[in-house]
Amino acid sequence: MLVTKTYAALSKDELFIIMRARVDVFVVEQSCPYPELDDDDQQANTQHIFSLQNDQLLSYARCYEKNKHFSAFGRVLVAPSMRGKGLARELVKAAILCCQQCWPERNIYIGAQCYLIDFYKQFGFEIVGDAYLEDGIAHQDMQLKVT
Repeated sequence: MLVTKTYAALSKDELFIIMRARVDVFVVEQSCPYPELDDDDQQANTQHIFSLQNDQLLSYARCYEKNKHFSAFGRVLVAPSMRGKGLARELVKAAILCCQQCWPERNIYIGAQCYLIDFYKQFGFEIVGDAYLEDGIAHQDMQLKVT
């Protein structure tokens, strides 16, 4: 079951579990030494969407206000043991709905890893601009027009 909480509403244990999983996936698994934690995590209106089972993170994404024109979501992850079971689809649907509810007048902007372009296109996302390298991984900006 997916839960949505602001930074202030997260328990210390939930925050630790989320941060540990994000570092495990985005820094260790993807071999990307970069500062994984940033100011978007603790913004008052950032929404952290996650599912836990037995104190293990199954899936996670965060939704936030990118700027005055766009909402965004990112840090999308599914635990390695849970991949291929449909959790990513459920999570992205929840992230889109969260962005639409929190910022209904804004299109949704993401920086997708290039190998996931077709996955995000299934939800209506369109490519914006050219692909680029971010921390050594090919990315593509995409947006979902909601207005």
